[in-house]
Amino acid sequence: MEETPAAELQRRQQAAEAAFRQLGITFAVYGEEDAAERIIPFDIVPRMFTWSEWSRLSDGLVQRVQALNAFLDDIYGERRILKEGVVPPELILTNPQFRPEAAGTKPPHGIYSHICGIDLVRTGPDQFWVLEDNARTPSGVSYMLENREAMIRLCPELFRQFRVAAVDSYPDRLLATMRSVAPRATAADPVCVILTPGRFNSAYYEHSFLADNLGIELVEAADLMVDDDIVWMRTITGPVKVDVIYRRIDDDFLDPLVFRPDSLLGVPGLMAAYRAGNVTLVNAPGTGIADDKAIYSYMPEIVRFYSGGEALLPNVETWRCREPQALNYVLDNLSELVVKLVDGSGGYGMLVGPTASRQEIETFRAALIAEPHRYIAQPTLALSTVPTLTDEGVAPRHVDFRPFVLTGANGVDIVPGGLTRVALKKGSLVVNSSQGGGTKDSFVLLDEGAAG
Repeated sequence: MEETPAAELQRRQQAAEAAFRQLGITFAVYGEEDAAERIIPFDIVPRMFTWSEWSRLSDGLVQRVQALNAFLDDIYGERRILKEGVVPPELILTNPQFRPEAAGTKPPHGIYSHICGIDLVRTGPDQFWVLEDNARTPSGVSYMLENREAMIRLCPELFRQFRVAAVDSYPDRLLATMRSVAPRATAADPVCVILTPGRFNSAYYEHSFLADNLGIELVEAADLMVDDDIVWMRTITGPVKVDVIYRRIDDDFLDPLVFRPDSLLGVPGLMAAYRAGNVTLVNAPGTGIADDKAIYSYMPEIVRFYSGGEALLPNVETWRCREPQALNYVLDNLSELVVKLVDGSGGYGMLVGPTASRQEIETFRAALIAEPHRYIAQPTLALSTVPTLTDEGVAPRHVDFRPFVLTGANGVDIVPGGLTRVALKKGSLVVNSSQGGGTKDSFVLLDEGAAG
C-alpha cells in the first residue's frame, strides 16, 4: 500500500467493481421498493491471517461444528442433553425452528449440517469470539471465491510476495463432501444437484455459481418428482435418479405435503424419500434450530457436553431476555447493548444501542417487554478494524469473518480462508451487505513448512 500511488489503488478498485458488474455478482435486498439486484461492494485491501492464527481458529471450528452435529443428532433422537437438564426442553420443543417431522429420522451417515458458516469477530491480538452459527443454509462462499479471483487478477504482485493459502479447491471439496454422504445403497457415482427457489431469491447468483463450479445441475421444484419414495430429475432423455440434494430452500417450503401446503418452491414427497433413506438433503431438515441465537447462548455447555472439553472458540457474553433477571439488566442498559431477534438474520430486527436514537431504544424497549423470549442481548464489542479503501483514502473499518466448514463421511474439512465482511460506513458495526456492508479477500499466509 505504501508503494502503490493512491490513484493506482482507486483504478484497481474501480476495475474490480467493473468486473463484478460484468460477472453479475449480485445480491437483492428484500422489502425495499428498489429491490433490484445490486453489485456487492468489494474492497481491494485484503485481510491477513498468519498460519498460527488460522491453525488455532481451525481447531476451534472443527470442535464447534462436531458439537453442533452431535447436538442436532441428539435432539432429533435420544434427547440426552434435554434429559440431563443442560438445555431447557421448552427452548427446543416449542421453538419454531425445531421440526418434529424430522425427529426419529437419522440422515445418511448421521450428519445433519454438512455446510456451516461460523461468524467470528476479533477483539484483540489473540482474542476471537463466535458471534453466531449458520448451520442451515449459510451463504457467501461465492463471494469468497470471486474475491480471490479479483485479487489474483488485479494485484498479482501480492501472490508473488506472499505465500497465500489457496481457496479455489472449495468447489471440489464441497462436491467430495456431497458425494461422501450419499445414501449407502447408492451406486458408485451418486447424482448431486442444487435445489434453488429460483432467480428471484437474493442468493440466486451463488446457487448458479456453485452449480457451474461443481459441474452439477441447478434445479427448481418443477425439475424434480418423487415416485415410490425415490427422487427423480426430469431431463430431455428421461428421468434420472437423484441421490444428494444441496437445498437452498428453507424447511417451510421444502415439501408441501409435510410443511407449508401452499409452497410452490418445494417437491411433494421429498420428506418421504428422505425418511426412507433414499436421498440426502444438504443440510438436513431441522438444522435451523442451531441458528437460533438463544441456542447459541448455550453453545459453551453444548460443546462441553458432547466433547468433554471447554470450547476453544468462546461465545460472546449473552443475556437471554426470556430470563427475568437478564431482561431487567437489558432494559436498564439498552443504550449500551446490542439486542437481536433469536431467529433474526441479515442485520434485521437488531438494535445497536450506542448508535440508536432515543426513539429506537424506546421502540425496542416496548418490543422486549411484550415478547422477551424473542430476544437476546450482547455487549457492544470493540470489533477489530482493518485498512479499507474509502473515498477519503485508506481508513480503518470494522470487520467480521465467516469461514466455511464442511462435514462429510470422511470428517471435517475447512478451506484455509473465508469471507471477510466489512462495515463500509464510518464507525458502523453492521457488516451485512443488506445493511450497507461489503466484502474483502482473506489471506491466510502459509508458514515455510505449511502445504499450499
